[in-house]
Amino acid sequence: EKNLYDIKELIATENVKFKSEEFDVSGKGDKVEFNINNEKITIYGINSELYLENTEMISDGKINIDNVDNSFFIHGPNSKLISDNISINGSKINGSFEIVNGKRDITNLIVEDEKKLNIKTKDIVMFSKKAIYNKKKSIIELFEEVKINRGNETISGDYGILDTNNNSYKVSSKNSNKVKVIILESNE
Repeated sequence: EKNLYDIKELIATENVKFKSEEFDVSGKGDKVEFNINNEKITIYGINSELYLENTEMISDGKINIDNVDNSFFIHGPNSKLISDNISINGSKINGSFEIVNGKRDITNLIVEDEKKLNIKTKDIVMFSKKAIYNKKKSIIELFEEVKINRGNETISGDYGILDTNNNSYKVSSKNSNKVKVIILESNE
């Protein structure tokens, strides 16, 4: 605007790497766009990465963070969202966050994959074609070709819901004969 120090946007291409200690963000990609006024970062390309505080975002497509709307998306093959206690793989990961004690905390997620998405927590591994996370309700809903593994048990069906507070889950099916439970023997 007034002089060289009023930069509004930065665009870098070809093997871009960046780091901002002030905002606790770093990453890399084939192309990176910073819109300073709108507080947006967009990363494009194969093996794109964005490290935001304690969250890692990876994609072979596009990663976008919007700090004004408190939203993000990770789209493309091999898209992942990894934090301290969860790992999510899916071709479309859309989410929102809130600022708690100066740090971003994920409040909502919608994850989709035409084949199957994968969500791993400390104790549970989940698969489906679509998943919705709601922090306020403390639930993860799973839709289509649902499979939940915990320890030596596997449950599959059309719909699943996981209560993240007490780590309990329920799987159901449109056709009540379609829910399947497998419990493997253990020598306990």
